[in-house]
Amino acid sequence: MDSVVYDTQGALGAQDDLSGNGRAVAAPARALATEAVHAGREDLAALGLHAAPIDLSTTYPSYDSRGEAARIDAFAAEGAEPEGPPVYARLGNPTVARFETALARLEGTESAVAFASGMAALSAVLLVRNAMGLRHVVAVRPLYGCSDHLLTAGLLGSEVTWVDPAGIADALRPDTGLVMVESPANPTLAELDLRAVAHACGSVPLLADNTFATPVLQRPAESGARLVLHSATKYLGGHGDVMAGVVACDEDFARKLRQVRFATGGVLHPLAGYLLLRGLSTLPVRVRAASANAAELARRLAADPRVSRVHYPRIGGAMIAFEVHGDPHEVIAGVRLVTPAVSLGSVDSLIQHPASISHRIVPTEDRHGAGVSDKLLRLSVGLEDVDDLWTDLDAALGGPGGR
Repeated sequence: MDSVVYDTQGALGAQDDLSGNGRAVAAPARALATEAVHAGREDLAALGLHAAPIDLSTTYPSYDSRGEAARIDAFAAEGAEPEGPPVYARLGNPTVARFETALARLEGTESAVAFASGMAALSAVLLVRNAMGLRHVVAVRPLYGCSDHLLTAGLLGSEVTWVDPAGIADALRPDTGLVMVESPANPTLAELDLRAVAHACGSVPLLADNTFATPVLQRPAESGARLVLHSATKYLGGHGDVMAGVVACDEDFARKLRQVRFATGGVLHPLAGYLLLRGLSTLPVRVRAASANAAELARRLAADPRVSRVHYPRIGGAMIAFEVHGDPHEVIAGVRLVTPAVSLGSVDSLIQHPASISHRIVPTEDRHGAGVSDKLLRLSVGLEDVDDLWTDLDAALGGPGGR
C-alpha cells in the first residue's frame, strides 16, 4: 500500500506564514485571523453598526443624471468601480463589495470580484482573455470536473492544451491567454509547486484554483499567480447554504472582470455576499479544526487494510481522497453520520464518488489519466468529533478495520 504523506504542523501552522518571495502583493498589516474578522468592516463603527448591513436594493435614486452619465462612461471605458453612491445592482452592491474587500485582503491581492458561482467566475476570466484574442489555455489535470468540461468542450470559444507541469512552457503559444492549475487538485489532492509553475508561465497569467486550500493554508499570489479562483460555495461560505465564486487579482484584471460581470449578469446576490463575509470571520478556525480531524482520519485510513491508498496533501487541509479494495459504492451507501453528497467545505462531513458525480463529465480515459480511479472516494471532513467520524467510516468500509 502506498504511504500517506501528511504534515499536521504544516496544516495547522500555515495560516501564520504570510510572507512570500514571489510577485509583489498587498501585504496585510495584521495577522490573517485578525483580517478574517475585521476586513471589509472597518467603517461599521462610524456608521453606528456592529454587524454588516445587507443592502437588497436593485436600484438607487439619483437626481444628477449628468453625473450618472459620467460615472457610467468611466465604468464602460475602464471598469473602475463607480465612485459615490451605488447606481444599479448589476454594476455593484455595497454588501458584496465588503466581501470582495475582505477576500482580497486574505489572499494578498489588490482586488477581488465576486460572481454567482465558481463556474461563472471562471467563465468571466475566459471571456476577458477571449475578448483580447487570447483564446488558448494551457491547463494541468486534474481540475474540478466542470472546469475541465468548460475548457475541453470549448463552450466559450477557448482551446485547451492539457499538459504535465513540466510541459507548460513548451505548450505556450502567441495566443495563449491563460495557464490554469488547481493545487491541491480536485479530487486527487495532487499538489504543484506554484512558484515553479508561475515561472514557467512567463508573461502569461497563471490562474490557481485555491478552493481546497483557502488563504489559510496557501496564498497563490505570493508564488506568482495573477489570478486566484475560489468556489466560494465551499470553505469561504463554510455552511453549505450559499453559492458563489470569486476571483482575487490585481486591479487591472478586476476592472475587466467587472465589465464582463455587468454585461453578462453573473452577479452575486447581496444575501450571499453577507453570508460569505460572515463565513470569512470563522474561516481560520474552521479550517484549522477540520484539518486536525482530516489529518487523524488520514492516518487511520492509511493503516486500514481495507484501504489501498490514501491521498492527503503536504500542506494539510480538510480534504482526503482514498481508494478502497472493495466497492466504493457500498461505502457511499453505508455512511450514516457523513453525508453522501457533492460539494465540500461545510461544517459537516461529506463524501462522494468522483467518477460517478463530480468528474463524471470528464471522459473516462482523461479521468483515469489524471489519477481519478473508479475506486477513489473524496471525503470533505467537517467539525464533528473525529472518533464519531471514524466509527461511521469504519462501519461503511465493512468487515474488521484497523486503527
